[in-house]
Amino acid sequence: MKAWVNGELLADASAPALVVTDHGVTVGDGVFEAIKVLDGQAFAVTRHLQRLQRSAAGLGLPEPDLDVVRRGIAAVLEGQALPLGRIRITYTGGPSPLGSNRGDAPPTLVVVADSMGKWPVTTAVATVPWPRNERGALAGLKTTSYAENVVALAHVAEKGATEAIFANLAGNLCEGTGSNVFYVVDGELRTPTLESGCLAGVTRKLVLEWYGGREVDEPMDVIDRASEVFLVSTTRDVQGVHRWDERDLESPGPVTREAREMWLRKEREHIDP
Repeated sequence: MKAWVNGELLADASAPALVVTDHGVTVGDGVFEAIKVLDGQAFAVTRHLQRLQRSAAGLGLPEPDLDVVRRGIAAVLEGQALPLGRIRITYTGGPSPLGSNRGDAPPTLVVVADSMGKWPVTTAVATVPWPRNERGALAGLKTTSYAENVVALAHVAEKGATEAIFANLAGNLCEGTGSNVFYVVDGELRTPTLESGCLAGVTRKLVLEWYGGREVDEPMDVIDRASEVFLVSTTRDVQGVHRWDERDLESPGPVTREAREMWLRKEREHIDP
């Protein structure tokens, strides 16, 4: 693992690097991106940095200097053999008073790179009883306020699932804690719209562009009619779902296999699509 903080590459990536009053630590005032690394190169880095900008603007943080972020990415990748890895970019409100108001210190920018393993081809998911708020101030932003996701994942882990699925306040299918959901009904591939409150996933967008699918908001029980379901995310790529709650599903089904094969081919052809 290598870590870069506010322009400096740390000699020891596990050493203390943030002040105790950093607003990202005290109140979760920050945004982040996770970027896949393939053979030492950051995948879809331009799209991820554009989303970092959008999330920062939505949270009211100063606009991040993307040239500086790219220098941080280069610094943590240099000299590190990563055939498969992950970059984590975190951008916070910086040192601030011990409360919700921000101070006048500059933001904190952290870039970390480390290896990662592959997810299984299929997995199990479970629905949680808590809804996403599609009308909330943070809807659709990739913020560091992830405590809700921590609780949800602990809840479904007890059921043998690796991902928790949320409905929104309207009762429609929304998203997972760190993934977007695709499903097949009557042979048609579908996924919730961004108006559902789900994150505008980079992998989600690329699957729609490369493979196709219809964006539509539907009640959660549409999954009862789905013949296939798969998750997409930066680390999962295209991952089939073989069980949703108590229901077993064919996985990977024919659409999931096609989408997965397409993904594995395209990501090698277009490192920054």
